[in-house]
Amino acid sequence: MSITIPRSKTAAQTEPLAATRPQGEVDNRAAYASFGLAYVLGHGAAAVSEGESPLLELPAWLPMALLGAGLTAGATLATVAALRAQRGASGPDVLTGKLLGAAWVAAFAALFLAITGLTSAFDTPELQSVLWPAGSGLVVGLIYLAEGAARRNLLHYGLGCWLALISAAAFFAGVPGLYWVLAVAGGGAYAVATALEHRRLVSLEGHDRR
Repeated sequence: MSITIPRSKTAAQTEPLAATRPQGEVDNRAAYASFGLAYVLGHGAAAVSEGESPLLELPAWLPMALLGAGLTAGATLATVAALRAQRGASGPDVLTGKLLGAAWVAAFAALFLAITGLTSAFDTPELQSVLWPAGSGLVVGLIYLAEGAARRNLLHYGLGCWLALISAAAFFAGVPGLYWVLAVAGGGAYAVATALEHRRLVSLEGHDRR
């Protein structure tokens, strides 16, 4: 004798799972990879070429150029991914995405004003080579915290915590130690996050099929 489960009961069992899944899920893999390369190449180049006994002789502009290019590409890819995720999203979710996108512009504009103002007020323009790498990592980490909380993405939130903490703590390492901390701890974190992001998305797809 077979027992047939009512369709209404099956739907009720799967409903809580769908309700806990956030709408407009963002695929951060491309952005993570780009930011990770920026950390490894940009901060890595600074680490081997800065200090009293540099390992390599590199043009002074190269580390900042590599870092800036990677951060710009990463921010662009993150924005594109967020816009794709907003397709078909509800009004509040769309507004949240737009506000988080605007936060990138506002945060880096504030960072530019703060660094420029500090170095001008104390007549120490050479500090920009230290304040920009650590400051940008701190800003990115704090934005990740906000995005992770808004999207209920624990991986994104955890990565933001890590980036904010290591970027602030890197000041204690001096030069070139600061760049080594950012390149290894920051770039390594992005590599791990890229792999975990793939697993997270596969898990969500598996939930969708149930």
